[in-house]
Amino acid sequence: MRCPRVIGLILAVLCSTAFSAAAATLAGTVRDSSGASIAGAEISVLTPDRIVVATARSDDGGRFKVEVTGPATYLVVVRAQYFGVFQAAVTVGHGDPAPLAIVLNVAELREELTVTATREGISEIRLAAQPINIIDELEIGDRVKTVVAQAVEGEAGVHLQRTSPTMAGIFVRGLTGNKVNIFVDGVRYSNGAQRGGVNTFLDLIEPDALQGVEVLRGPSSAQYGSDALGGSVQFLSRPPALAVPGGPRWGGMVTAGGGTSHRNGGGNLLVSYLGRTVGVTGSVSGRKTGSFRPGKGIDSHAAVTRFFGIPSTTLMDDRLPDTSFDQYGTSLRSNWVPNERTHVVANYMHSRQDGGKRYDQLLGGDGNLIADLNGLVLDLVSARVERLGLGWFDEGSLVYSVNSQREERVNQGGNGNPLATIGHEPERTTVHGAQTIVTKQITPRYSVSFGGDMYSEALSSKAFNVNPATGAVTDRRPRVPDGATYRHGGVYGQTTLDLMPDRVRLIGSLRYGGARYEARAANSPLVGGQPLWRDDSLTTSSVTFRAGAVITPSEPWTVMMSVSRGFRAPHMTDLGTLGLTGSGFEVAAPDVEGLGATVGTTADASAVSTGDAVHQVGPETSLQYEGSVRYRNKVFRTEVALFVNTVYDNLQKQALILPQGAVGLILGGSPIVSQNANGTVLVAATTVPVLVRANFDDARIWGIEQSADARMGQSWSLQTAFTYIRAKDTATGLPPNIEGGTPAPDAWLSVRWMRPDGRWSVEPYLHGALKQTHLSSLDLGDRRTGSGRSRSSIRAFFLNGARARGWIGGGADGVLGTADDVLSATGETLAQIQDRVLGPGHTSSSLFPVIPAFATVGIRFGFHHGPHQVTANVENLTDENYRGLSWGIDGPGRGLTVKYGVKF
Repeated sequence: MRCPRVIGLILAVLCSTAFSAAAATLAGTVRDSSGASIAGAEISVLTPDRIVVATARSDDGGRFKVEVTGPATYLVVVRAQYFGVFQAAVTVGHGDPAPLAIVLNVAELREELTVTATREGISEIRLAAQPINIIDELEIGDRVKTVVAQAVEGEAGVHLQRTSPTMAGIFVRGLTGNKVNIFVDGVRYSNGAQRGGVNTFLDLIEPDALQGVEVLRGPSSAQYGSDALGGSVQFLSRPPALAVPGGPRWGGMVTAGGGTSHRNGGGNLLVSYLGRTVGVTGSVSGRKTGSFRPGKGIDSHAAVTRFFGIPSTTLMDDRLPDTSFDQYGTSLRSNWVPNERTHVVANYMHSRQDGGKRYDQLLGGDGNLIADLNGLVLDLVSARVERLGLGWFDEGSLVYSVNSQREERVNQGGNGNPLATIGHEPERTTVHGAQTIVTKQITPRYSVSFGGDMYSEALSSKAFNVNPATGAVTDRRPRVPDGATYRHGGVYGQTTLDLMPDRVRLIGSLRYGGARYEARAANSPLVGGQPLWRDDSLTTSSVTFRAGAVITPSEPWTVMMSVSRGFRAPHMTDLGTLGLTGSGFEVAAPDVEGLGATVGTTADASAVSTGDAVHQVGPETSLQYEGSVRYRNKVFRTEVALFVNTVYDNLQKQALILPQGAVGLILGGSPIVSQNANGTVLVAATTVPVLVRANFDDARIWGIEQSADARMGQSWSLQTAFTYIRAKDTATGLPPNIEGGTPAPDAWLSVRWMRPDGRWSVEPYLHGALKQTHLSSLDLGDRRTGSGRSRSSIRAFFLNGARARGWIGGGADGVLGTADDVLSATGETLAQIQDRVLGPGHTSSSLFPVIPAFATVGIRFGFHHGPHQVTANVENLTDENYRGLSWGIDGPGRGLTVKYGVKF
């Protein structure tokens, strides 16, 4: 009942507030480059929150006119068949603005606008105080094959991360997971229970429901709160439109498609109703995704390669097992304009994934038998009310949201031991959020905004173990304590000053934010008369800022300089995680209290004690300096950016060191099975030492980013993107153990030919990356990257996972379970395999001490005719085998993706 009451309060407050707004007429003409009038062009006027407030259609003379309310800044969007989309920011004062003279030209670059760089309005990219990637709906359609995270491929400063076929993350300036926050339509999507190096629920966002994606590169905590140390990713859904003159109408679109490299097929139905004051958009989508074929049909990190040193094709098919899943989704979004000064938008998004598995924990890495991702479900609902003329302020808005994300993970470790305990971890995180902002254009050159947000999170998790031999069920410590709560938010102010109109713009943001975490032993079941976790809490806060200057020395050139401070409060995951994660088995500080635990020097088995006792972690902060040079004219634009970002008290994973004699101790239901002379310990669930999080050291990340877009005549265009990033520990100079690691330098190049009328297009593209030699100790042990192995882990897979799959023979005596057992594919005994893979006398190594360089080539085709659209993408023409950083699966092999869409 909380949501209806809050929404009612929002409506009452905003709709009853006095206003000082005035009506204005926004008029103009739409013509092509020859000066000919364009009739039938659709003009939409949107607020900075992308709420459609007015629509029109140009007449036979190309003229249009709409009524709006000022003072306010609007986004004007013009669409005409074969001309693409035109966008412009228009500021309306207390009178009618100057008429707009809109010229559409397919050969010219359109002005790119951002609605998320500041939370106070719309601005041109060239005037933003930080680099921003704008990804439109056509690019989303071209790039996405199976999951939405693929939309960022081809962008400067941004990299794709693929933990499994269903799960992904987005690197922004070398940081990912919980160091990059995610928003959907301005509502926070990421939460405090998300995993450190990936966003489990990111790919539950349906790509067909999106109109665009904006990526803010660099610390964005001053605008968007905790976690944005690397940046912020903003997903923007399709806003419901209003009817153009002529009365209400229905419309929509049907799309269908499929692919071969990762076999899939599915479709989407979008239906919209456009009324004079009400617009509604609804969609239903579904997709079945089958088995995956990597380049050359080889899995470079397969368990048989990692532990036995043989190609995956020796014992596996070229289509990988356990890589299929199903995904379904629906969304409903409404736009109601009760009067010219009040706008109300409601949004509901529901999606579900079934049948997913952590392939990297199965034959793709650890060789386990069970690693299920059951029933990933997203329910996100939000209501936004915007009011023009809110007392002294020009406009204000209030938003209330409820975000529910739930899953169940089922894991069995032991490198495929069929008798190992099966752990079940159902989780549900529910977040109630509220945010508000007010803005004022004090003078034509000076504007301010003030706002605040608050999110209240609660996690529910009733974890249990199942004994596969007896079927006995016992309670176990969940990954994060059941009933844990996490509250975070802040207040902020922002300002923009055109110090010298069209020459110097100053932009500033200041925020005070904080977070509080609490876990209570009273919420734990009792096992042996004792709770499974202790009371724990943390409260922290910080001040963040962004200050930037944008200088235009001459019309085509822009120089940007900025300094920004980021802040990341520890999450529930940082403070309470115990159990299996993407990097290995982790413990939280309260779970090893009183055991004499210390932090190791590295994240691998070579770690020795630093002498620093394990204690609860604290916040991370960052300070970034950056600058960029931008050039733009009608047919060419480019940007080169340089940044240095120092992360203080970097929260990273290190090996746990325990006093000798720790074998047999129980960590979250998992007994310690071995301990080396240095004090690192192992549990059966993983092949790398048990890890613990610590504010270990400071890390410095620096990089260069370049992007360019050129139009070469009526038909040809060229795009490039290049990213170089390097990270090091400021104390040791070594790569820091930041979860996810640091992506290799990479580049994208595409050349596009389009027929002058826009109907046909052909676009060859190239993606290449250099060898990544700067891997941390965490990377080298990670099954997804370095793929570390040891004599004990080779033995465990030989005796368990390989034997359970029927790959082990009886040897000379013909009896299984004796010392002369052999790997049937090679005839080798366990000892012979260990010596061949590791070398005589060596105890451990990494399969990949570096990430190999690669280059792939593809080609896209497009056809447009009236309401019909067909696109095709032939990727990886050379069938290259490759893998990105912290990917749990290799890149797709040669394949074809085809999509068809029709509007009605």
